[in-house]
Amino acid sequence: MNIKENKKNAIDFYRMAYEGKPKAAIEKYCGGTYIQHNPHVANGPKGFIDYFERMQREYPEKSIKFVRAVAEGDLVALHTHQIWPDNDQYITMDFFRFDTEGKICEHWDSIQQIPKTSANPNTMY
Repeated sequence: MNIKENKKNAIDFYRMAYEGKPKAAIEKYCGGTYIQHNPHVANGPKGFIDYFERMQREYPEKSIKFVRAVAEGDLVALHTHQIWPDNDQYITMDFFRFDTEGKICEHWDSIQQIPKTSANPNTMY
């Protein structure tokens, strides 16, 4: 298992899908099985592709910044800052599991909207 390569591949996979090329991301970075734990996305590669194609049609001006990536064993965690239309901002934590061939095969995430005010001066990213 190549942890450094897995981190790069997880970032490239997510960026490619987020920027409107989910089918290419699945073809390049997944091994055929894609177990989805986000309740808003259907299980499998088709569910992933359908979700990100819809997001690209509805919100083509969104942006993503990868703040950090942490890897251990067959898992990679990504911490992102996303900006959507009307300056609607989110923090996500995505976890990807890689199979023995180095392909992404499972995903979990947690998404939180950045509030307009905060009790402290620290960013959420």
